[in-house]
Amino acid sequence: MTTISNTCQFIGRLGNEPTISTTQNGKKKAKFSLAASETYRNAEGKRVDNTTWVNIVAWDGLATIAEKYLHKGKQIALVGKLSTRNYEDKNGQKQFYTEIVASDILMLGEKDPE
Repeated sequence: MTTISNTCQFIGRLGNEPTISTTQNGKKKAKFSLAASETYRNAEGKRVDNTTWVNIVAWDGLATIAEKYLHKGKQIALVGKLSTRNYEDKNGQKQFYTEIVASDILMLGEKDPE
């Protein structure tokens, strides 16, 4: 069971264009947000739409794919692992940042117009 110990799966739409950068050691990095939505009925029977926004980072080959094919609004399925970092801000307060490090991306929906 160790192979699934830190695995996340999401289906959603990109909330923005991927931000592409290259690290000092030459690794390509893509960052974007993903809106994962769900719909359910509450106790009164009313339909409730709930959207969870997650921050995504993709490296190297996946970053290249993100740069070329992913755009705001594009629906994708994503597999990755949860990563949390912390740092001290300029006021000395500890801040936490959580993101999904993508290991696989599958483009869904209709093909983009060429």
